[in-house]
Amino acid sequence: MQYILEILPSLLNGSLVTLQVFCIVLVLSIPLGILLAFLMQIHFKPLHWLLNVYIWVMRGTPLLLQLIFFYYVLPNIGIVIDRMPAAILAFVLNYAAYFAEIFRGGIESIPKGQYEAAKVLKFNQTQTIYYIILPQVVKIVLPSVFNEIINLVKDSSLVYVLGVGDLLLASKTAANRDATLVPMFIAGAIYLVLIGGVTILSKQIEKRFNYYK
Repeated sequence: MQYILEILPSLLNGSLVTLQVFCIVLVLSIPLGILLAFLMQIHFKPLHWLLNVYIWVMRGTPLLLQLIFFYYVLPNIGIVIDRMPAAILAFVLNYAAYFAEIFRGGIESIPKGQYEAAKVLKFNQTQTIYYIILPQVVKIVLPSVFNEIINLVKDSSLVYVLGVGDLLLASKTAANRDATLVPMFIAGAIYLVLIGGVTILSKQIEKRFNYYK
């Protein structure tokens, strides 16, 4: 127990970095994903092709490889990005692609009659999206969105490959230094707590959207 109390502060500091990455990526990637999903509804072939290529690349290559690309490869062509911004950029672009596909599916599941009803009500495009489309889309995609958010909690551990002092790096450093796996088990327990919190939050939010039934 004394050993756990000794290493706990460094692990908690690493947890704060993990939470920082998680929150920043979440705040940036969901709005970007929604924007991309609506852009995919525009019937302009070059834009549609470009967005499809972007999503294909982001979803088709490992996030670890993308992290390495932004931090280790780009400097070879003169683009130097610090560790944390490189990690945030890679995560945001990766998760925005996944959220874009999720929201695209939600948008395309809305019956065409809803758009006709908006015209009858004399709603402009912005009002149609805000008052009619988005409320229904959000309810449809909530389970898939929270599934990706849970994945983000776990994937945030990948930032350690860039030397960012997150929870995993802190636990790995302590484990190597003290020749024990206890720090890794504690890190696993902290991840379980974080994921448990997200799961509880997701259930509460889904309940609040039940009034759309």
